[in-house]
Amino acid sequence: MWFSLGKSILKFRFFLLLLLFVSTGIMAFFASKVQLSYDFTRAIPTDNEKYVQFESFKQKFGDNGGLVVIGIQSENFYTAKNFTALINLHNNLKAVKGVENVLSVPEAVMLVKNDTTSKLIPVKLFPAIITSQQQLDSSRALFENLPFYRGLLYNGATHSYLTGVNVSKELINSKYRTRLVADILLQVDKFEKETSLQVHTSGLPFIRTAVGDLIKSEMKWFLIGSLVLSAITLLLFFRSGSAVIMSLLVVIMGVIWSMGIMVLLGYKITLLTALIPPLLVVIGIPNCIYFLNKYHAAFVETNDKQQALITMVGRMGIVTLFCNIAAAIGFAVFALTRSALLKEFGVVAGINIMLLFIISLIFIPPVLSYLSPPKAHELKYLDNRLLVGLLQQLEKWTIHNQKWIYSITIVATIVAIAGIFRIKSEAFIVDDLPKTDRIYTDLKWFESNFKGVMPLEIVVDTKKKKGVTSSLKTFERIDEFSSAIAADSNMSRPLTVVEGLKFAKQAYYDNDSMSYAAPSEFDMAFLAPYLKAKDDGTSKTGMAKLLNGFIDTSKRYTRISVNMKDVGSVRLPIILNTLQKQANQIFDTASYDVQFTGASVTFLEGSRFIINGLKESILYAFLLIALCMLYLFRSFKILLCSLIPNVVPLVITAGVMGWVGISLKPSTVLIFSVALGIAIDVTIRFLVNYKQELRNFNNEVQPTIVETIRHTGISIIYTSLVLIAGFIIFCFSGFGGTKALGWLTSLTLVTGTITNLTLLPVLLLTFQKPKKDK
Repeated sequence: MWFSLGKSILKFRFFLLLLLFVSTGIMAFFASKVQLSYDFTRAIPTDNEKYVQFESFKQKFGDNGGLVVIGIQSENFYTAKNFTALINLHNNLKAVKGVENVLSVPEAVMLVKNDTTSKLIPVKLFPAIITSQQQLDSSRALFENLPFYRGLLYNGATHSYLTGVNVSKELINSKYRTRLVADILLQVDKFEKETSLQVHTSGLPFIRTAVGDLIKSEMKWFLIGSLVLSAITLLLFFRSGSAVIMSLLVVIMGVIWSMGIMVLLGYKITLLTALIPPLLVVIGIPNCIYFLNKYHAAFVETNDKQQALITMVGRMGIVTLFCNIAAAIGFAVFALTRSALLKEFGVVAGINIMLLFIISLIFIPPVLSYLSPPKAHELKYLDNRLLVGLLQQLEKWTIHNQKWIYSITIVATIVAIAGIFRIKSEAFIVDDLPKTDRIYTDLKWFESNFKGVMPLEIVVDTKKKKGVTSSLKTFERIDEFSSAIAADSNMSRPLTVVEGLKFAKQAYYDNDSMSYAAPSEFDMAFLAPYLKAKDDGTSKTGMAKLLNGFIDTSKRYTRISVNMKDVGSVRLPIILNTLQKQANQIFDTASYDVQFTGASVTFLEGSRFIINGLKESILYAFLLIALCMLYLFRSFKILLCSLIPNVVPLVITAGVMGWVGISLKPSTVLIFSVALGIAIDVTIRFLVNYKQELRNFNNEVQPTIVETIRHTGISIIYTSLVLIAGFIIFCFSGFGGTKALGWLTSLTLVTGTITNLTLLPVLLLTFQKPKKDK
């Protein structure tokens, strides 16, 4: 079949190349329209309870992820020069397209009681123009007399001050987000230059945009790097410019198709799908090596280019097909999970790995048929003395040192299993960034001075309309629960409707700071007229606006907004469980329901979901690859021989993760399915050749293994070196997870190559008994 296919490909070579180039041109058109994804909640299925709760919260109170925070730390904050610069920064930020409002010290207000109209009028504390230091000091005294702003806009103990920039939800979730954040940072840079003060920037919109831009930048450089590295490696191996150019064209077409298919499927580039183009380069090059190596070997035997090309397709077509199927399975199993992010990654990667095989099959033979036969210097690698000597040594080891190979494998596996028990499953929102990165250090600054910026939302359901405002006891319980939250060192002082009432009470009693406390029934009798919304438009400003932001329109639900530290996926559920127990003690569970949501909770749920999905995908990949191997070789003994040399490297890699302290998280658990799908290629290559040669040696196992090592060893080593070199490029990533993907996958491939050239032959010698001719 495959030999006939080879003849057909050469017969219709012109039309196949034309079809390939035209279709690739069409896909290039679609690829040019690929976009970056700005949706960071798609790791969770839409029917997940946490996702539903978060969406319900946003419908009631709006999206809580649109705040960029700017921090300053200085004892000279209240100087006329610096404060004037801050006023200018505030005004400049408000003028930025996409900024909806800015909350900062210069814009702080106090509420002033107007007995005639029964209103609490907001009055700015600081003048628009600072005329003297005395004027500024006077306004400062009034500001610091308002406990409402303590911990919210400033930390007096550390002389730290915060500015909150609320950005448009529509723009921050669009391709304009990079420009929006850049315009904000431009104003921040001007302020820094004018005052010589260091400014810290953070908040989820900022972190997500910065990380997204890094993804986009890295994808470009990784793609270029993998292409250059692959070209250099191929040139060193084949000493042929045409072989290098042809191989690069194969993977470039594969990359174009991957981006085009992304667009056609309605997908966008995410942290995961951004890895696909460089991965296709790494996976596509071995296809070219397999075909070229067999073509060169066949040409040496026949000295006939046409026959060598047919032999190349006939002998390597089935091998390359199943190698690509195994690799595709390693990625495609992610599509079996319920996470949209993983599904997209699995679908795009799986489809395009198979497309790489088709591209290789209909591009390489026709192109080689148009080129001149290989020259002598291009075939020298087949007799590489160093590799031939290494392969001869491997032959001796497998024949004469079987016990040593088993012993070393068992010891390494035991040590690795001990390391596996040390692996921790923990993820942080920004832990993939280097500890020296500005994004990371600025986040830690906010955690030190304001207890973090990660939003946690708590929704109190009173289970009836107007349940929030109908009883003062609800406010008392909210205040008690808020005090319990504030006592946690990982959380800032909560912002609630009760804090607004305290602010109003202080204003009613002539802004006496001693009056900043939850109002009693006595206080409410006097405060009530000042808290009611008026028909004159004042409900859109002042106290009514503050209160309405924390109570839904039915007055059944109220929110408790907290900023917290990035405590990680291990500590966060412990903290939330503790808070849930406190909430159950404070709120009567028969009359109230307290739910925890927000970006912090959805992050935790997303991490948990992705890790569980990836664990399942490893099992799926293992099972499907095993079925493919069973179908290919029709022997349970060979199936067992094929799986052990690939399981051992995965166990060793997991053990290394445990011993060096690499946590199991979404970015690292990905390694195992990917490595299994790629490493099994070597096994398929070896075993197919073994089965083909077995007939030539009258089913004698030992001479067949010696011949298989000689015939396949060079291409296996070359292919493994290309794969390792391709994955090493990921070690230069700015993301810890991507860096780990690079060196841990390379480690798996190194150990996989060793086990397939040593342990696999030994297993075959052990389990495959020679068959007698009938």
